Amino acid sequence: MWRCPTLEGGKTKQKKGMGQLVFGTLYPAYSSYKAVKSKDVKEYVKWMMYWIIFALFTSVEVFTDMFLCWLPFYYELKIAFVVWLLSPYTKGSSVLYRKFVHPTLSSKEKDIDDYICQAKDKSYDTLVHYGRKGLNVAATAAVMAATKGQGVLTDRLRSFSMQDLAGYDSDTTSSTQPTRTEAAAQHRARTMMRSKSESYNKGER
Repeated sequence: MWRCPTLEGGKTKQKKGMGQLVFGTLYPAYSSYKAVKSKDVKEYVKWMMYWIIFALFTSVEVFTDMFLCWLPFYYELKIAFVVWLLSPYTKGSSVLYRKFVHPTLSSKEKDIDDYICQAKDKSYDTLVHYGRKGLNVAATAAVMAATKGQGVLTDRLRSFSMQDLAGYDSDTTSSTQPTRTEAAAQHRARTMMRSKSESYNKGER
């Protein structure tokens, strides 16, 4: 049965990546925990040197994976290198740190510190600059929204003309005053009541 070589290669890379994760990260992390718990200075130094070398290895690995991944046994060599760094017999991380990393960092320490300080200052200035821009944009948007809302309210108030208000007043006045028919009926009722009362008074006399 034919199998896709890309899928097989992907599965192989995942397995080898898991091996590197276990040997290169999880086991050293647990050993570092044990060192912190025991408060052994020698173990502190040992694992600090390892993590420095492993950080540099991870940084270089990003580029080597893009250009050298086609080499045979490339991933196996990476796992073997990590095991060499960890091994208490070879002490690879200690060797690399003492011979190469420490002398290089010691000679460039001042330049690196200056560069880090400049980067911090620039990042702070950039943060303040964009923060001010963001506040200005937010304030402008708030003012525009308030102005639009005020304009809509003004337009609605203007839509009520004086004629509409006059018509409203006349409607309310006409609705409160009685009509001519109602006034005439009330007058007749009053006249009949008067005539009845007069006839009743005459009968008593």
